[in-house]
Amino acid sequence: MPPPPGARPTGLQAAIISFSVRYRGVVIALGCLLLALGLASLLGAKYDVFPEFAPPVVSIQTEAPGLTPEQVEMLVTTPIETQVNGLPGIRRLASTSIQGLSLINITFDAATDIYRDRQVVAERLAVAARQLPQGVSAPAMTPLLSATGMVLVFGLTSSSRSLMELKSLAQWTLRPRLLSVAGVASVAVFGRDTRSLQIQVRPRQLARYGLSMSDVLAAARQATAVRGAGFIDTATQRIVLQSEGQAVTASRLARTSSLHMERRG
Repeated sequence: MPPPPGARPTGLQAAIISFSVRYRGVVIALGCLLLALGLASLLGAKYDVFPEFAPPVVSIQTEAPGLTPEQVEMLVTTPIETQVNGLPGIRRLASTSIQGLSLINITFDAATDIYRDRQVVAERLAVAARQLPQGVSAPAMTPLLSATGMVLVFGLTSSSRSLMELKSLAQWTLRPRLLSVAGVASVAVFGRDTRSLQIQVRPRQLARYGLSMSDVLAAARQATAVRGAGFIDTATQRIVLQSEGQAVTASRLARTSSLHMERRG
């Protein structure tokens, strides 16, 4: 607090003023040095040194191919919420169920440790994974990012291309190009239709030929499996063998599966 007008400085204040006036060159040099050190520290500081302004958030994603939003909510989202609900430090629990995908965001108290929060959530997810229907992927936590990690969100629309083509374009064309941009650490792609080979089962045909779903699954596994063929050693070299029997098109998959069924019959 500065002294009132007209008051004389104390002994310490008078000594400091006298020293600064007498050795003003030294004081100016020290001030310039401190200013230079401050500027150097500011320019070399990393963004991570600043504290997070948002509370810790743990995001859980679960893929459920073929399920409607109502089925995802009832069979996937609700069991996971039941498992993670009640964890210490939870302040907010929000979820979104769309076709084939369940999204759950858990907001913890700002005083908690995000790494411990992720550990306790992972323990609960291991239990919840055993309660999910067959065909649903195991729930997984998204990578840990800073509150300022998400910079831009955009979508793709088209009047001539399907949603499957748009997602394939975003996944295999746009995403690698965005990751090649300096400063981009992660690119997440969200879409409903993922290109895949699906086997449409006709129960009447299975009953007609005396087949079961296990036979269909066995034929599909044999048609799509990747197997190593080993190698052959000669006197001068080692020749690596590579098999090319994997079905990569719908017609080839159908032909392979039908041949397997016929051989079994």
